[in-house]
Formats: sequence, C-alpha cells, structure tokens
Amino acid sequence: MAAIPVPVARHRQHISTLSDTELVPLAKQGDEPAIRAIVQRHNQRLFRTARAVIRNDGEAEDVVQAAYIKAFTNLATFRGEAELSTWLTRITLNEALGRVRRQKNTTTLEEIDMQTTSPGGEVLQFPSSLSATDPETELSRSQARQLLEHAVDELPADFRAIFVLRDVEGMSTEEAASSLGIRPETARTRLHRARKMMRQSIEKRLSGAFQALFPFDGARCASMADRVITALQQPT
Repeated sequence: MAAIPVPVARHRQHISTLSDTELVPLAKQGDEPAIRAIVQRHNQRLFRTARAVIRNDGEAEDVVQAAYIKAFTNLATFRGEAELSTWLTRITLNEALGRVRRQKNTTTLEEIDMQTTSPGGEVLQFPSSLSATDPETELSRSQARQLLEHAVDELPADFRAIFVLRDVEGMSTEEAASSLGIRPETARTRLHRARKMMRQSIEKRLSGAFQALFPFDGARCASMADRVITALQQPT
C-alpha cells in the first residue's frame, strides 16, 4: 500500500461533530483528522470486543490496532450497507478469533499432554497463592457472596426455596420437588423463573459498574490513533 497522503488538517472540533457517514469519505481520501476521529470514537467498543475474546489487555490492544489497519486499508470496500461500527466490530472479532485459533494451533506437546490427562480434557490449575487464606481473594469472595445472598433474599419465598435447594444445595429437581411437596414440572418452572429473577437482580446491581469495565480512553485512546496513522503512512 502506498503512503496515504495527508491533506491539510481540518479543525478537530469540527471533525468530531461529523457522523460516521460523513467521516468515511474523508477517511477514504486519507484525511488524518477523520481517521483519528473514527479511531477515537470506536476504540471503546472494539477494545471490549477484543478483550472479551482474548482476555488480555495488551493482546486486545494489538488486535484492535490490527483491525483498524485492515479496515482503513480496505476502506474502499466499505459500501455503507451496515453501520461503520458493525463493520469494524466484525473485523475486530475476526482478528481476535484468528489470533485465538493460531494460539491453539501452536499449543506445545507438553500442554496437549496436560490437557489429555485432566478430567474432561481440561487443564485445571489453581495457584497456591490464591488459597482461601489469601486476604485479597477472601475479600473478593466475600463481596461476591454478599451480592449473591442479597439477590437470593430478594426472591419470592417459593422461588427462593427451589433455587436454594436446586442450585445451592445441589439437589436434583425430583428431590427438591419432593421436599417442597410440589410436582417436578412446577419445580422446573419455578426454578427457571428464579434464575431469571436472580440474573435481573444481579444485572441491576452491577449495571452502573458495567459502563466502567475495560476502560479505553484518555491518553491510551489517543495513542491508538497515533499508531494507526503511523502504520497507514508507512510505504509497503
């Protein structure tokens, strides 16, 4: 790819007010402020998308950068049939999933042997430093327990009973139904509704915290734009 010409910079504040539909034609011409605006506008979503697949901050950043490079290099193919955010998210997902597949393909023989000797083919390793006596771990467990206990307490009595017997105590549906003097079908219905209410209760308590998950803003966000611009201006 030839070096992208960079037109005279437009007023950044004006550029930031443009919609994606208005920014795309400018970005296709290599307009640096437009490219920066797109990058900074979509960094958060793309980082969270990559992070959800990769589960590593550093690697997620690499995935996002690679996705932007691919997107801007092939921006001429974007026809606007989908939202730009959707198009970028798909590219990011493909990059992240591709990286996961490559990592799996390079798994060492030792790791494969460990996997095959573990129950169900899974590697179950628990670092000794994260024992029940570790203060930080115990605090996290205590906070999680309190969250769940509050959610259970909020369930109506009939639903709370089947939930505790079935999901906390580990009884079978038949055992729990027999203990409560109800039919198994009724127990299943109540359990389904109890789980739904539990999920809604927990989501409600955590809704404010979700907005702060995996932040990607400030200098970090601006740095991504700088790296993308630099890469796009490199001759191929």
